[in-house]
Amino acid sequence: MKSKSELILELKKNPMPRHIAIIMDGNGRWAKSKKLPRIKGHIEGTKAVKRIVQVCDEIGLNYLTIYAFSTENWKRPNNEPRAVLTLIENTLMKEIRELHENNVVIKFIGSLEGISDSLAQKMDNAFELTKNNTGFHLLVAVNYGGRLEIIEGINALLREKKDSITLEDFPNYLYTKDVPDPDLLIRTSGEMRISNYLIWQIAYSEMHFTKTLWPDFSQEEFLQTIIDFQRRARRFGGI
Repeated sequence: MKSKSELILELKKNPMPRHIAIIMDGNGRWAKSKKLPRIKGHIEGTKAVKRIVQVCDEIGLNYLTIYAFSTENWKRPNNEPRAVLTLIENTLMKEIRELHENNVVIKFIGSLEGISDSLAQKMDNAFELTKNNTGFHLLVAVNYGGRLEIIEGINALLREKKDSITLEDFPNYLYTKDVPDPDLLIRTSGEMRISNYLIWQIAYSEMHFTKTLWPDFSQEEFLQTIIDFQRRARRFGGI
């Protein structure tokens, strides 16, 4: 694979995607392969988040959305769901100050049901601190489910007693209001499904699936994925 600097030079020759969404999969399998507890895989996964966010900022990406915890993750055994949420609160949240200093806007999307008051407050504080920044936007999906997002949007419409809604207006009732739909969806770990992630928003997203486990996902592979995306012809149902 080419070096990071070579890849950046190459992708700068063509139009950049505005928004990339990632399903960060494979933390548990990474840990298992190394005979480590699953939570160690999640800890290593936070390091991958940091390096991908860093390179997104370097290349001038406008939006990145990462799938940190799904509504289905509550079904996992033992105390893993709470351990992952605690990790988000204690590890990722430590990065907020640095993100703010780098002019990044950070927003958490998802349901607050089941989320601790302390984590909910920290997520809100992160947005309030960074909302007036003018750089790269990082959206972190925590306790997120695509179907639930649509249902909550419909319930908001019902409360407003609207008689009808247009395709153009409905996105205003989603968590991602005012955010462009993803141009590219990346999933790591070899799984080839979308797992209830941004199911309204990815209607015309290009998709890329890699066997690389999330903790091993490098900046170079990420950049190469964008270059591969740039080579695709996007017709949006046309010819």
